[in-house]
Amino acid sequence: MDIEIDADLVRSLLREQHPDLAGLDLSTVAGGWDNQLWRLGDELAIRMPRTPRAPELLRKEHHWLPLLAPGLPLPVPTPLRMGEPSALFPHVWTVARWVPGEPGDRAPITEGHHAADTLARFLRALHRDAPAGAPTNAERGVPLADLTHHLDKQLQAVASRVPAGIRNVWEEVVSAPGWERPPVWVHGDLHPANVVGSDGTLTGVIDFGELCAGDPATDLAAAWLLLPSGAASRFFETYADADTATIRRARGWAVLRSLSLVSIGQAWERGLPGGKQTWGAAGRVALERVLAST
Repeated sequence: MDIEIDADLVRSLLREQHPDLAGLDLSTVAGGWDNQLWRLGDELAIRMPRTPRAPELLRKEHHWLPLLAPGLPLPVPTPLRMGEPSALFPHVWTVARWVPGEPGDRAPITEGHHAADTLARFLRALHRDAPAGAPTNAERGVPLADLTHHLDKQLQAVASRVPAGIRNVWEEVVSAPGWERPPVWVHGDLHPANVVGSDGTLTGVIDFGELCAGDPATDLAAAWLLLPSGAASRFFETYADADTATIRRARGWAVLRSLSLVSIGQAWERGLPGGKQTWGAAGRVALERVLAST
């Protein structure tokens, strides 16, 4: 999208469509991928789409997240209002609840046991059977074996930045039996930049753009992506609904997500579009955790 999103534009949109909010303090927030985030007052956030797929993701969140949020034990950015396309801005945008805390890619979780229990309870609450009309996601729903070409491509691109042995982990997990129960709700994109924390533990989960029905293993990869070394076993104890095959698939998803983080960090190092300064280190640490687990 070749539209400059600045404070004047956001303020004008508020005056046009939500004038009761237009007088609140407004400040831009670093981060975001599909959407640019603005803080509005003390309790609200504005999400402005900046990629072609972002408007549809915002519509999905606006429809489904208010239905799920009341059953979740952590704060999430529940959409409260929708901004419609207008002459000022040709796409939808949303006003959501602000989730306080520091993004996990900038302030890693250190309180392993507390965070493991908190994350496990959150995912047990989220991972309930999804209705027939729930959104699906082809990239999150394929067997791990079908993603080996993607793994090869990622490894080739970042080989000098990842620890040895990742290929061996993949060979261990890729043959794990698939999910055979009904699809459940999954966040779909649980990595350090999509959670927030305080005092070393998890305090909120954000960015539900990939929300879909699928295999919970895609989210359970967070045991290695988010939690400090040694906390994965505590996490799976508290979660208490993951068999050996599901844990194996979760390790595979953790490998894929971690390599993606390393790749995005490498892009930042090279000054390429889409690079994120803090993502590479987060991905490398996660890979070390995966290698250390069994």
